[in-house]
Amino acid sequence: MTAQKPQTRGAFLRRLTALVRKEVKQLLRDRSNLMMGIALPLVLILIFGYGLSFDVKNAPLAVVMEDTSPTAHGMVASMRLSPYLDPTLVHDMHRAEALMLERKVNGILRIPSDFTRRLALGDAHLQLILHGADANTARIVQGYVQSALQSWASPADAGGAVRLESRMWFNEANTSTWFLVPGLIVLITTLVGAFLTALVMAREWERGTLEALFVTPVRPIEILLAKIIPYFGVGLIGIAMCLVAARFLFGVPIEGSLLLILVVSVFYLFVALGIGLLISAVTKNQFTASQVALVASFMPALMLSGFIYDLRNMPLLVQGVGRVLPATYYLETLKSLFLAGNLWPMILKNCAVLIGYAVVLLAAARAKTRKLIG
Repeated sequence: MTAQKPQTRGAFLRRLTALVRKEVKQLLRDRSNLMMGIALPLVLILIFGYGLSFDVKNAPLAVVMEDTSPTAHGMVASMRLSPYLDPTLVHDMHRAEALMLERKVNGILRIPSDFTRRLALGDAHLQLILHGADANTARIVQGYVQSALQSWASPADAGGAVRLESRMWFNEANTSTWFLVPGLIVLITTLVGAFLTALVMAREWERGTLEALFVTPVRPIEILLAKIIPYFGVGLIGIAMCLVAARFLFGVPIEGSLLLILVVSVFYLFVALGIGLLISAVTKNQFTASQVALVASFMPALMLSGFIYDLRNMPLLVQGVGRVLPATYYLETLKSLFLAGNLWPMILKNCAVLIGYAVVLLAAARAKTRKLIG
């Protein structure tokens, strides 16, 4: 009996190796899979890294100069030094309002004719009108104008002036790229692990190739492993591309352990693969699988994981949905490892959650596959 176990193990490895070799050849032959698994992540890296930004820079601002004194001109000149504001001088409010209506400026700064006199009396006022179509941009531009005015006014104050010295933790560059890159890794891992795997597996269910394998001595676990291994490799390639781009293209720091980033990424990749396998086994149809994978994995990872919107600003029900998603725990861990460091209590808790999700999803996919065979 002891001699039979190594023989059984050897047969298992031979069958698994043959299946993996078949899957790799099929993956390399199907250019659409390669495009989605490698080319699409590369496009996403470039779009999110260079094309998408939550920063507001060179915000156009119309300045109505009713006061043409050197003091007023000096204030406007100080604003020109800011990389966040692009002031344009106009002579009257009618022209400024026209520019606002045409969306050529984000705001209007009106300098009244008595500005210099009131400044000397300590009672100067300015009027700032902002375009409120994008409330977030309006608030940012308002903050930029206030900061620029404070920077201009401070040197003119007496020696007892109070100055505000600010520093931003975990994002010293004050750029949204550092915030976007960890979320990009989550999206690409979800895309390859869940969406691509569900699509490919559903296509094989649709074509009947899996049923043909079931009549052979191959066991369900061997089929699932053979399907997982190639796409696991594709997912690792996508993660590696993101890490290289983060470090060398976008200059994102890695304050924590690179090994921990890889380990937690592997955990989440197993979660995504489990989602893809389970969706394909339930739907067995390419179109349905793609739609379910989009709604159940990719869109929640994009909208409800904290990637774009802070979960704390959402209604309690939506927060609850977000806290159920495995992508939320993966993203939270990546942000910590990239920008803050090795926060062990949070990392260990989130890794345990991801491992639990991976075990449950892969077990459910295996059980569903076995039931379909029976």
